[in-house]
Amino acid sequence: MSAPFRTGRLLVATPQIEDGVFRRSVVLVLHHGEDGAQGLVLNRPIEAEIQSVLPGWEEHASRPATMFQGGPVQLDSALGLVAVPGDGEEPTGVRRLFGSVALVDLDTPPVLVVPEVAGLRIFAGYAGWSPGQLEVEIDTGSWFVVEAEGGDVFTEQPEALWRAVLRRQPEPLRWVAWFPADPALN
Repeated sequence: MSAPFRTGRLLVATPQIEDGVFRRSVVLVLHHGEDGAQGLVLNRPIEAEIQSVLPGWEEHASRPATMFQGGPVQLDSALGLVAVPGDGEEPTGVRRLFGSVALVDLDTPPVLVVPEVAGLRIFAGYAGWSPGQLEVEIDTGSWFVVEAEGGDVFTEQPEALWRAVLRRQPEPLRWVAWFPADPALN
């Protein structure tokens, strides 16, 4: 029996992950299948201006209008997520993934994309798992798997996303939101 695939859901780091880009991270799973999984860390803004990497896109980015570290893989590449309202056709340069979430081809001129979307976030790199790796990490307690909400991807307060996602979960998972950053100081 195969594990359920988690495309479109959130991976919320458990307190067990104490270091690195995944510490208290919230990852949107873009793809999860027998070939592995890919996702984007939603709550890691970095000190890199979009304009210096992708001229023309910064003025259209959701606040905070900065680059985000999408994960530890291929940090020299950029991925853009947009929200596509309604169920109509995909705008030029956009590929719907699930629901209203879509990838945008950042080589497409922004003027062709921006009028058709609501929300834009640009990520350096992504998170990736080989076949079966994500399932093992979930089984060993590294991730909570929860439903995503519309505002998660484009939140104006990414630094508060980990706690906000946990607080909206049923008890006892909700209690993890108050887990201290350093348990030794508790």
